[in-house]
Amino acid sequence: MSGGPPLPAAVEAQLAGIGRADILVGIPSYNNARTIGHVVRAAAAGLREHFPGAKSIIVNSDGGSTDGTQEIVAGTDQAETEKILVTHPSLPVAKIVTPYHGIPGKGSAFRTIFHIADRLGVRACAVVDSDLRSIQPAWFQLLLGPVMDGRVDYVAPLYWRHKLDGTITNGIVYPLTRALYGRRIRQPIGGDFGFSGDLARTYLSKPVWETDVARFGIDIWMTTTAVAEGFRVGQAFLGAKIHDAKDPGGDLTPMMTQVVGSCFALVGTYADAWPKVRGSDPVPVFGEPQAARAEPIAVNVERMRSIFAQGLEDLGEIWGKILPDALLAGLGAIAAAPPSDFRVPDPLWAEVVYRFALAHHRGILPRDHLLSSLIPLYLGRTASFFLEMWDAEPEEVEARIEGLALAFEGLKPLLQGEWDRPTS
Repeated sequence: MSGGPPLPAAVEAQLAGIGRADILVGIPSYNNARTIGHVVRAAAAGLREHFPGAKSIIVNSDGGSTDGTQEIVAGTDQAETEKILVTHPSLPVAKIVTPYHGIPGKGSAFRTIFHIADRLGVRACAVVDSDLRSIQPAWFQLLLGPVMDGRVDYVAPLYWRHKLDGTITNGIVYPLTRALYGRRIRQPIGGDFGFSGDLARTYLSKPVWETDVARFGIDIWMTTTAVAEGFRVGQAFLGAKIHDAKDPGGDLTPMMTQVVGSCFALVGTYADAWPKVRGSDPVPVFGEPQAARAEPIAVNVERMRSIFAQGLEDLGEIWGKILPDALLAGLGAIAAAPPSDFRVPDPLWAEVVYRFALAHHRGILPRDHLLSSLIPLYLGRTASFFLEMWDAEPEEVEARIEGLALAFEGLKPLLQGEWDRPTS
């Protein structure tokens, strides 16, 4: 079996007593006392209802909470949950509450979960966020069922979101990963996943746990690793994910450096895989799509346009090291346009992203500086999208995102042609 971080003696004793298990649900946490009891109860109910004959484990991997999070997990009354939500007879669901070790971040919590899954030899795992207000017991059938019956190795979530939410996913992460790796996983950084025990062991064996992936980029790393290494992937409709939506024009530096930086790093990791991919294919979808109320988001389009225009003045020299003159001229013309004509064409935006990926590969600028300099461009593209789609129906918005993804696929040869070219 694969190696992993050391576990506390009490956890080792629990594992010895459990021996082996069929299913593991991992819940990473940090100061989530307000919500984690609901998540644990939903997980326990889902496991009992949908997998009554399986030996199931819930693992809370906590990052040093000081608000009583772990005490709430340990004290959650699963018998009460069973009485209210479950009518099927089932094996008991065991709980393991453990701190994680390693550099701070969600990935380090996941490493502990993968380690325990490996030790118990489980067939299927799911990880879910600890701050979910919309989680339902049925989620666990959707995330774990396709893995347990051998249809796929990895299940990504598919949420009903507000049409203007998820702009980094819609504008960068989804079209880029789709074009590179050829699989249409619509929300590759959704946060709640199902996967096989074999894939958990693959994750555990990777040398990423002392890197920024372990701090911030674990979601996109899990999805990309599964796709690029040939595991069977699918996605499951989970309804609405209720979370604290943020203004897309707010402080994006952490998100850009964490998620998009991880995407760019993975382009290098799998540089032997993605050039062989042509086009993209859909993946199996589990569950039935259900319209749900998506929480509205606050946006300030004029502020985004202003930051984009200011970036042309302040960052022109930096952008000149990354983008060709013709592209910079096109961006200047866009900035000068009135709001009614302010549009960032899809091919132009796809080229911007690919050029930044190349600059990341070549180390043209320090990583954080490079990714921070992408933010005004991203905000300009997001403002353009909002102005175009403000009154559109959700189906029209989705069709518009499909067009962007096709633009990324069409411009992929640019990335391939430039990837191994020496820096001038």
